[in-house]
Amino acid sequence: MSRRADRCLGPKPRGECPGASPCGHSPDVREETAMNDHRKLGRELGLFDTDPLIGAGLPYWLPDGATVRHTLEEYIRAAERRAGYRHVYSPVLGKRELYEISGHWAHYRDDMFPPMDLGGEQVVLRPSLCPHHAVIYRSRSRSYRELPLRMAELGGMYRSELSGVLGGLTRVRAIQLNDAHIFCTLDQVAEEAQAALEMIRRAYEALGITPARYRLSLPGPGGKYVAAPEKWQRSTALLTDVLDRSGLPYEAAEGEAAFYGPKIDVQFTDGVGRESTLSTVQVDFHQPEQFDLHYIGADGAKHRPVMVHRSIIGSVERAVAHLIEQHGGAFPAWLAPTQLLILPISDTERPIAAALAQRCTRLGLRAAIAGPDRGSLGARIRAARLVPYQAVIGAKEAADDHVALRLRDGRRLDPQPVSDVLTRISALVGAHSTVLWADATS
Repeated sequence: MSRRADRCLGPKPRGECPGASPCGHSPDVREETAMNDHRKLGRELGLFDTDPLIGAGLPYWLPDGATVRHTLEEYIRAAERRAGYRHVYSPVLGKRELYEISGHWAHYRDDMFPPMDLGGEQVVLRPSLCPHHAVIYRSRSRSYRELPLRMAELGGMYRSELSGVLGGLTRVRAIQLNDAHIFCTLDQVAEEAQAALEMIRRAYEALGITPARYRLSLPGPGGKYVAAPEKWQRSTALLTDVLDRSGLPYEAAEGEAAFYGPKIDVQFTDGVGRESTLSTVQVDFHQPEQFDLHYIGADGAKHRPVMVHRSIIGSVERAVAHLIEQHGGAFPAWLAPTQLLILPISDTERPIAAALAQRCTRLGLRAAIAGPDRGSLGARIRAARLVPYQAVIGAKEAADDHVALRLRDGRRLDPQPVSDVLTRISALVGAHSTVLWADATS
């Protein structure tokens, strides 16, 4: 743990700090939060790193960072399953012809890696997942009874970003995207887009983050957009109505649309005011036509579906970057790399600490032990400042099967039975709560 972990690292998840300010910290600490650049802090905390031998814009994940990423991915997969999505896997390569049909080759080629010659064909690292999902949709005959068909994937995609804009996890060349495409009838579009916005809201609540603004991203002048005025008008009207009905404040921005359609973009800013998109909802009439997608309606005739693109947490890389900066490394307990640190006061309590760690593992909690060889108890507590829960075990606690629990926000609880503590922590973690301790009397 770095020296930075010895001092307060900014705002805690909502509900965690009882202080007078919104984050429970003094103004000078909130100013420090603006300095929590994830590129520096993420390396100090051992979450990710880069190496020139691998290449610019290609970070690798260290064990603690991989834990955060895996936990975030499992959260979103479970949320999607509850919302009726079916998950697929698709290749990260596709023939150039695939992207010529989708329109990416004509409108997005400058951001794609060059084609690779393979067996007399040209294949390309995909810049997005939607063409693959369109092909998966058309691989079977579809009925109106199947719609809306919600198809999701946490999949890799690749973009040839210029080296000058690359940075940490926010602008990378290899991206793991939380993507989904909903194939639906025209009269189902608004409900599906609204449901996606609600999923985004719930995810932000669990992550303890707040967007800077909502943006209706519209086309601008120039030839980067498909020439289909009627489709643009219909899709823009649909998304505008969704935003108006949602009651969310939003701003329209020309020149920010996808090449095939308008978007609702959820914008975040970092500590120095740089803005980026995290989540998005899009309406697409273009690709269903390009890939000749259809379904059999109640009348027995073929009809064209509408394609709703949506991403709840955007790219995993950008989501983790924002979480690092928002929380200063003090992630919500359910997302923290180590959720419970066990602190035996002496070597005598080590067997008890080891048994407790095993109990945590069986409950699905991530626990570690910091024994007396790591320094004095005070030094170990300070070094683990970012860990949500610290369980101190002395001779009395060991004899009574109790632990003296310390919370990350500085609270010290009276010794309690181990089973009660683990039950309480497991419930909060399982609920993806940002509350550190549910008992208001503690």
